[in-house]
Amino acid sequence: MIAAVRSATVFGVEGRPVTVEVHVSTGLPAFQIVGLPDEACRESRDRVRAAVLSSGLQWPSCRVTVNLAPSSQRKGGSGLDLAIAIGFLAANEQLPVSQLEGLGFVGELGLDGSMRGVSGVAPMVAAMGDVRPVVPTASFREAQGVFGAEVRVAAMLREVVDALNADAPWPKPPDTEFVDDEPPPADLADVRGQAMARLGLEVAAAGGHHMLLVGPPGSGKTMLAQRIPGLLPDLQPDISLQATMVHSAAGVRLPAGGLVRRAPFRAPHHSSSMVSLVGGGSTTLRPGEISLAHGGVLFLDELGEFAPTVLDGLRQPLEEGVIRLARARASASLPATFLLVAATNPCPCGGGAPGVCECDEGARLRYLRRLSGPLLDRFDLRVGVTRPDVDDLLASGGGEPTAAVSARVAAARRLSLDRIGMPTARIPPSQLDALAPLHPAARARLREQLENDRLTGRGYHRIRRVARTIADLAGADELVLDEHVAMALQMRVRLSVTSRERAA
Repeated sequence: MIAAVRSATVFGVEGRPVTVEVHVSTGLPAFQIVGLPDEACRESRDRVRAAVLSSGLQWPSCRVTVNLAPSSQRKGGSGLDLAIAIGFLAANEQLPVSQLEGLGFVGELGLDGSMRGVSGVAPMVAAMGDVRPVVPTASFREAQGVFGAEVRVAAMLREVVDALNADAPWPKPPDTEFVDDEPPPADLADVRGQAMARLGLEVAAAGGHHMLLVGPPGSGKTMLAQRIPGLLPDLQPDISLQATMVHSAAGVRLPAGGLVRRAPFRAPHHSSSMVSLVGGGSTTLRPGEISLAHGGVLFLDELGEFAPTVLDGLRQPLEEGVIRLARARASASLPATFLLVAATNPCPCGGGAPGVCECDEGARLRYLRRLSGPLLDRFDLRVGVTRPDVDDLLASGGGEPTAAVSARVAAARRLSLDRIGMPTARIPPSQLDALAPLHPAARARLREQLENDRLTGRGYHRIRRVARTIADLAGADELVLDEHVAMALQMRVRLSVTSRERAA
């Protein structure tokens, strides 16, 4: 007899529907899975057989053939265990085939018949369409965030079988109320002094501008970067769903509500490889850190310690908001719209200032060469950070709190969205004259910078976008004034060894 069961698998961050076809016939006992399964999927035959027997069900001596359709696409993971088990029981007439209509099954089976959650439940449930998903209890919140309240759950295979045979009702989903288990964002009030750096955070959050913090060790660069997510608004519904799919596919724990609503904050170590950052793999293309930061912040501390090839891999997703991975057997497009925030020392010793730096010219040149010009040019803001004054550290009370700054950020973002429907950092160059018109004095200042080779063409466009954001924060809806351009130029520290420094 033959039975077909709806299920899905994950490729990249997308779910792909799979029809599990199970054929049971007489002949030499055997269990074969076809349809391009990976190693974890092929091992389902042992898990399924043990789970069926441990659940008190029959496993007669027969020949079982499982086809994972469509057979031309590779399947991976252990999420097809439950569908294979249900398909076998239906083909073996231990379940009525009619009861499988309108249901889809996702979950891993333990040898004792228990059902375990798997990575990627959210995109798999979304890929199955309008069928009602049946998932392990541990995956209920994740599936509910995508499909809604009509999700069937169970903790054991036997519970699913009894419900399909109408011997018992479907188990009730977890009745725990929604609890926001995410820690509150760090407060900007903890930062003492650092007026220019605080303004840089506000501008970066309001306009979506990539920012590089340059300063010696102990100046608070990491502390500043960790406070940016609190300034960003909650994710829009479409971005929230995309971020949820990415986190689910990568196996990252989701919030209790099932959806990623707050801006993510990812801070990979400087020893991270190219694949861990941009994503990839040989057969199953998994999302990397830049996709996990989708809709939020990617923080690269000690930027100069990252491998240059890894950093150059960021250039294309920074421009396009998507990372396209291509392998010999597969290709995938992963979302990668994020705010890049990086921190670096001005030199290997971290001193930077004349009379303090202990590095020779060769060491400084080698350190700076790790940061390519095209990458540095993609930072709209390059803010210098100094160690706070003693008076600032010893002063009672903190600075302006995150709540006050985030309110100004939200107002500036609304201005930009009402004007062009996107953050100011994404204004196309062809529309800058219309959306960020310059006062004559501001245009003259930028002309001087271009004529003295202090700005590239890309840098000129970025300065105008930053100035537009500063004007929005100041409530200036029309012209970008000279003072706005001057402030934008102050937040663009040059990272190069000049000829005067070489001659000194």
